[in-house]
Amino acid sequence: MGTRVVVVDDDVLLREGLASLLVRTGLDVIAQASDAIGVLDVVRDLQPDLLIIDIRMPPTNTIEGLVAAKAVRAACPDVRILVLSSYVEVEHAIDLLATGSGIGYLLKQRITEIDTFIAALDRIVAGESVIDPALVNELVLARRTRNPLDLLTAREREVLVLMAEGRSNLGISKALYLTEGTVEKHVHRILTKMDLGSEDTSHRRVLAVLTYLNQAH
Repeated sequence: MGTRVVVVDDDVLLREGLASLLVRTGLDVIAQASDAIGVLDVVRDLQPDLLIIDIRMPPTNTIEGLVAAKAVRAACPDVRILVLSSYVEVEHAIDLLATGSGIGYLLKQRITEIDTFIAALDRIVAGESVIDPALVNELVLARRTRNPLDLLTAREREVLVLMAEGRSNLGISKALYLTEGTVEKHVHRILTKMDLGSEDTSHRRVLAVLTYLNQAH
């Protein structure tokens, strides 16, 4: 049986076309919806592997999709989520990305190859995070006054690289042969040097990784 998918988008042509594409590529579209109302109940009932959801949907056409996606992640953390949108919603997207792995954020208008899109879905289902470069650029442009990576020591850069690979503090400690407590201190110094504010650590950690990815590429 293929990956089980729920598709949520108020654009009926896009939704039906996407569902048809997914089925043709071997995925199992088990439900569709035109708004974010009741999405959490659908996910709870059907337990899909992947939720694909737009950001701006009725009734207000603002961030209903992101709100629903965050609710799904909180209630059903094993369900992978792809936010597929025409808009870059930086801060709200970061809140979602900070909830863990298996999250994607792609812009509809920047998807030009079906194979690349399907590969991105496979990566999300496998537990990776897939982020449109436009989101990274918007975030960094909004925050950057200097290159924050220049402030890091060689060891802190090593820790940041492993953070970008999705490793936990425990995973980093094993890779670098450090105690977990030492890694925690390195992470704290990285977040402080990069001037990422005083939000919760998971939120700041995602911001640090996105900044690194933008500078590295």
